Order: sequence, then C-alpha cells, then structure tokens
Amino acid sequence: MRSVGYQPAEALTVWAVSDGRAGIENQALGLAEALGRRTPIKLITKRVNLRTPWSWMPPGFVPAPRNALTLDSDAIEPSWPDIFVGCGRASIPFALGIREWSRGKTFVVQLQDPRVNPREFDVVIPPIHDGLEGQNVLPIVGACHRVTPEKVDEAVLSYPAALEDMASPRFAVLVGGKSKRQDISAKRARAIADSLVTLQRETGGTLLVTLSRRTGDAARMIFRTWLAPHCAIFYEGEGVNPYFALLGAADHIFVTADSVNMATEAAATAKPIHILAVDGQAGKLARFHQSLARRGCARPFIGRLETWSYPPLLETDRAAAAVLTAWTARAKAR
Repeated sequence: MRSVGYQPAEALTVWAVSDGRAGIENQALGLAEALGRRTPIKLITKRVNLRTPWSWMPPGFVPAPRNALTLDSDAIEPSWPDIFVGCGRASIPFALGIREWSRGKTFVVQLQDPRVNPREFDVVIPPIHDGLEGQNVLPIVGACHRVTPEKVDEAVLSYPAALEDMASPRFAVLVGGKSKRQDISAKRARAIADSLVTLQRETGGTLLVTLSRRTGDAARMIFRTWLAPHCAIFYEGEGVNPYFALLGAADHIFVTADSVNMATEAAATAKPIHILAVDGQAGKLARFHQSLARRGCARPFIGRLETWSYPPLLETDRAAAAVLTAWTARAKAR
C-alpha cells in the first residue's frame, strides 16, 4: 500500500546498517522494506564493525569511525542515503556522524534504545518495554521485522514439503536460547519437549520445530532426543530455513519466552501465540509479554491448547508510516 500525499520525484535511497547478525540486521531490513511498501526506494544493506580498541569504546565516543572499520565491513562513503536505518551498537557511531558527513541530507532513524541522547537522531524507535521517551521517540511493541502475509504465503508454497497437507492442528515451535538474563537448561528443555509431545498426542496435530543459534548445546541435545522424533520438521540450521514457512502453515505458534523478535514476528500472523517458560529472570521482557497479552496476541502455555483470535500486530508498518511522515515534513521545510 502506497502512502498518499507527498511522493519524492525519485526513489529514496535507504541504508539498512547493522553488524550483520541476523536478529539485528532483520530489524533494520524490516523497517526499510516497510518504507518500500509505501514509496519507491533503493535499499542498500551495510554491515559494519569496528576494530579494537575502538570497538571497546562507548558508541557515542568513537572518533572517526569511518577510519576504524574492520576489513570485512562495508564502506561508509558517499553517495549518502536519503534515509539511514541503523540497528544495534555497531551502527550508532555512523548514525551519529552521517548527518554531518552528508551535510544534513540524510534522515537518521535508529532502532532499539541507542543509550545515547535521542535528540542526536531524527527518529528513535525502541521497544516500548525499554521505557525510553522523547519528542522524536516512537516506542513500538517488540521489534521491527520482515514478516508480511505475502512473504509467509510464498514461503509455504515454495517449501520443499507440502506443509498444508500435514495433519492439523499444526504447531510451529520457535525455540530461542541464551540471552542476558535467561537461558534454557536441559531440565527446562525436557519439560518443554514433554509438554509438546503430550499436546501432539492428544490433538493428533503436527509439530514443526526450529531451533535458534542461541539454543545451547545441552538444551539442543535434549530437544534432539526427546522432541525431534515426534516432529514433521526439526530444523537445526542445515538445509532450507523453514522459519517463514512455519509461520504461514501453523495454526498455533509456540515461542520460548526469551525472544522478543520471534514473538513479535509471530504476532504479525494473527495466530494464537503460546509462550513457553524458560529459566532466569524476565526483567523488562515481562512488560513486553504483558503488552502482547493486552492486545490479545499471546498467553502463557500451561499444558492445554487454547484457541483465540486478534488483529495482526503491525508495528513495523506503523513505524514506517511515522518515519515517512517525519521525513516528508522535513523535506517540505527545506
């Protein structure tokens, strides 16, 4: 859907800048692609990392970051983009510098909480559970992402196995792992596996499981031993990634409680999300799960299957609309 009103004469050049890690890069790409659904863009992905000792410095205090890039980083050089979308710590020194380098041409959008004064950017888009506030701050539920109905439908159709022919209800299980405060122990993994196998036996449904890079070795072994034999798909990183296809084919989605990204992506499908408990302290993630619950997206999984409905959570599209509105206001004022 294109936005009405002001449209640029030429496609906007948009940089999506991160350190290249999938969970970080996909947030920047998600917002950039959402901009492209509203106005023509030329999207360029930039992966950047700083050499030591510059990488040890607070990102707001890195002198001449363009001269401190690692050899495998993409160059941060002219011609400058119309919109810079940064995500993650590695992008921040470049987000802080690009308005000066571009002589004010580039509109700078920073995702997540940059832990730098938000006024240093044009727009900051943090998760609402971080509690960041400011005139140019747009908090969203969860994180920006790349999930759209078109992408998941295409993924289902192109996946090598006929997912929609598998027995219903189909359960997509998205397993995360270690984070700052949480993890999945072997004991917890066994409890998750047992509860899902019981559910599959009671319903006659199909288990479609994908593990994360963050899934620890001990938990991975437990899932491989006790859960994988009962799954139609058990993905550990080899072969075609089924992630989008699982979101499209599932009737229910199970997500471990450590992951903001996966839960937000699941909520874009409007399918019931069942949160699987993990070990450790939830901290700010408790507020995130409360936000999902208030919107009817997710409930804790307590061993029995519940079904409900809710409107899809489209926070990435809302953020893209706000960014284009702010960019348009500045373009008209210049």
